[in-house]
Amino acid sequence: MKVGFLGFGEVASTLARGLLDQGVQILTCVEGRSSRTVDLAKSAGVELSQTPQEVAESSDIILSTVVPAQTVNVAKEVGKTVKGVYVDLNNVSPATVKKSLSYVVSGKTIDAAIMGGIKNGLKTPIIASGPDADIFAKLNQYGMNIDVIGQGIGQASALKMLRSAYTKGVSALLFETFYAAYRMDVDEFLLNYLSQTEGPLFQESAISRLKSSAFHAKRRAQEMDEVLEFLSDYEDPMMTRATCEFFHSLPLKTGTIKKKPANYRETFRKVDYKGK
Repeated sequence: MKVGFLGFGEVASTLARGLLDQGVQILTCVEGRSSRTVDLAKSAGVELSQTPQEVAESSDIILSTVVPAQTVNVAKEVGKTVKGVYVDLNNVSPATVKKSLSYVVSGKTIDAAIMGGIKNGLKTPIIASGPDADIFAKLNQYGMNIDVIGQGIGQASALKMLRSAYTKGVSALLFETFYAAYRMDVDEFLLNYLSQTEGPLFQESAISRLKSSAFHAKRRAQEMDEVLEFLSDYEDPMMTRATCEFFHSLPLKTGTIKKKPANYRETFRKVDYKGK
């Protein structure tokens, strides 16, 4: 079994390491990528191809794991060379997935979405839809946790969008709430009292969201652009629009954060609300 990754960030590197341990051959291309991407690929021990087209042509299953803005461009770049199964695993809307997969000329196509934190490795829940989704689900034999939810392209990405509307909205609300508490030096008290009403898992979850919000803000802003476009076909998504605006504005307030902070206060110390 040969599995290729288009894009090699946190998601790809985590899944690749797990699959390598299961005896799966992993391919990717890092030409023109950032030094961080190159380091991730080399440290994981994957096979490096010269071009993305070579990855697509040589792989039984190709996973597209790029930032939302590059989803369609990557598919367009390799679509004519895909011979196996092309899986769009990006955080994008059903419309974007359908546009992306339309460029895959001869290979089979699958809509898929990650439905949990990738820190759980191969056990991270992934949903898939499309007529050929069962082929992707064969990776469950190598330790993955893939659930086929339907035969339609767009079903998996729709569920991902709905989940993101909720989780990113909660993250934005937590950041604003706890930043104010931090400024008043009562954030620990707030965390304690909310934990009493929200349950024993709240504290760990809240701290994780606070630490990652600014670090992943640019990527989440792109995700929320997709969510906003998707939900606008069904309603006036006021809360989602506010969440989208929040993640677009957050990097302007914190500056570039190159390393995930050790604690949320480290991020809060960087926040600049016009000098306030």
